[in-house]
Amino acid sequence: MLDVKPLRYFIALAEVKNFHRAAERLHLSQPSLSRHIAALEKAVGTQLVERNTRQLMLTPAGESFYQDARKILESLQQAQQLARDTAAGKSGSLRVGFTMYSAHSVIPEYVRLIRHHFPNIALELEEAVTEDLPDKVLAGEVDLAVLVEGSARVGMQTLTVLTEPLCVAMSRTHPKAKSRKLQIEDLRDDPFVMTSASAGSRLTAVIMDYCRAHGFEPMVSLQVRLQHTMLSLVNDASYVALVPSSVQQLKMDGIVFKPLADAPQVNLAVAWSSDNRNPCLNSFIKLLIQRHAAV
Repeated sequence: MLDVKPLRYFIALAEVKNFHRAAERLHLSQPSLSRHIAALEKAVGTQLVERNTRQLMLTPAGESFYQDARKILESLQQAQQLARDTAAGKSGSLRVGFTMYSAHSVIPEYVRLIRHHFPNIALELEEAVTEDLPDKVLAGEVDLAVLVEGSARVGMQTLTVLTEPLCVAMSRTHPKAKSRKLQIEDLRDDPFVMTSASAGSRLTAVIMDYCRAHGFEPMVSLQVRLQHTMLSLVNDASYVALVPSSVQQLKMDGIVFKPLADAPQVNLAVAWSSDNRNPCLNSFIKLLIQRHAAV
């Protein structure tokens, strides 16, 4: 194996084609530089420099070695920079798990933030249901999960990133679809479609508690695992659903979204394992904390 220092010496000599000037550039004595070049030639196994000409010239082997030596040093510098960037959380990968709800609120913003602040971080997105996300975080399958606050488990840290009200999703043909704003009591006799208590976790609990606080037990006619399925079923005029307001950005034929008077608020949070040592995660969390502190 060659020491890279002689490579730097040889490159300097090849570029100025003069032992004296190369030695000055390298802050070496000329005899010391000559010894290093001779030792390099011995290690390579062939002559690299023509010393008997008026002007220093490289041998054909020297010309070839010069080109490769430059590539080696450039690759080494890139490797060193990449190692520093990786340790600093500026390069690497970040795996983010999310639900359909956050896909229409914070996920697009996070993609923009990564591209702008950390262009060398590869972002991997994985959509899942809420009940699966904590397991994925704790198992290290994702570095970060975006979920309804209150869904995290022991061993996880959280940061609240969004607070938004719930609204009503219903078919355009629903009898109340022309109302500007609804009271939750208006839906007392309507069949609800919800994600199951396990799949919806905290959000399902918020909806149930909200209805009960207004004097009725919601008539849950259908329970589903996937949020996309829930909205698809709302297309049937007989069903209604309560969803975060950001879901209105999802344009689905046949569905309208109506504001609720005294609507309950839900908090969206990012959650990560306390044992996660991914430097990219640390960098991104710091960025989110700074952004939310500035608001």
